[in-house]
Amino acid sequence: MEFLKDEGGQGAAEYILLFGGVIVIAIAALLIYKQYIDSTLPISSSADAQNARNSVASNKQYGG
Repeated sequence: MEFLKDEGGQGAAEYILLFGGVIVIAIAALLIYKQYIDSTLPISSSADAQNARNSVASNKQYGG
């Protein structure tokens, strides 16, 4: 009955459950605030890339 007293894996299982809970809460928060984030911070990689190209082109044009 030695295996009933062995609690070596208990700590690891508790950490896994703890991190799993934190991940679930973080995903739930992202889903709840997704609409708010999208409305206040529109992110467009194509627009950002075009702005960077325009900036580089204008610097080359003016000798910068």
